[in-house]
Amino acid sequence: MATLLDYRRRIRSVKSTQQITRAMKFVAAAKLRRSQEGVFAARPYAGEILRVLQSAAARIESTSHPLLERRAEERVLVLVLTGDRSLAGAFNSNVIRRAMLFLKENSSKKLQVIPVGKKGRSALKRGGWSFAAEYINVSGNVNFGTAREIAGKIAEMYAAREVDAVYAVYNEFKNVMVQKLRTAKLLPIDPAVLSEGGVPRNPVVTEGHTENLPHAVGEAGQDVVDYIYEQPVQEIFSRLVPRYLESEVFRILLESSAAEWAARMTAMDAATRNASDLIEKLTLEMNKIRQAGITKELIEIVSGAASAVS
Repeated sequence: MATLLDYRRRIRSVKSTQQITRAMKFVAAAKLRRSQEGVFAARPYAGEILRVLQSAAARIESTSHPLLERRAEERVLVLVLTGDRSLAGAFNSNVIRRAMLFLKENSSKKLQVIPVGKKGRSALKRGGWSFAAEYINVSGNVNFGTAREIAGKIAEMYAAREVDAVYAVYNEFKNVMVQKLRTAKLLPIDPAVLSEGGVPRNPVVTEGHTENLPHAVGEAGQDVVDYIYEQPVQEIFSRLVPRYLESEVFRILLESSAAEWAARMTAMDAATRNASDLIEKLTLEMNKIRQAGITKELIEIVSGAASAVS
């Protein structure tokens, strides 16, 4: 049977854990705010690239480009975005589960994987998958240089016909409480992206059906800006297509990072509250044992006094 000393030790241990989870919650909240600011700051850049890309596409006869070429999907590259650390609830496990399901559904094709994050890399390595490339320590500090490197790698593989399609499995940030799993098709770029007006983002495949996500920038019916180009429009178009891919990869990295910090903040908040409940429960049990001990001592004193009188 547990003694008072055992309960006191356990309460001290839980309180120490609670201090750690509370501190991690505050750190995650600060990181989340920074990640959200990064998402909002990246949108104007992506929007202007899209506008110029649409304008250039409208002024050339043929919008041919290696990243727009569509072919039968016999070789597929999957980009799996997870975190580098745990203690984020089901954030990492959900992405890994969705990635494994996607790989299983496409097992008849030749598959290659690029993990972004230590958790995804470890899980996929245990599953026996070989990597075309791998990137770690990305989610804690997302920068455009990393996004450009990843985009360059997948664009190089696609242009060299090493793969016929590129998908990304990641968590999209909705709010602090909600992160939505996405399986987005990055390459080939959807031709509808080049049309001016109501432009769908690259299609998102969710549980067997394709969903087009509207861009956060650029609304239907807006007037087209008549740019004056110093260089040939075809040359500008060819350079803008990879830039558009870079901005999309950068957006996905930011979305995943914000979703991870939101999940970690929520998980640490729940852990802190659970620790409070456990401390309250342990304190109640400790007080019961202490009260029982006091009652026992009083009974012994009264019994001894009664024996002495008799």
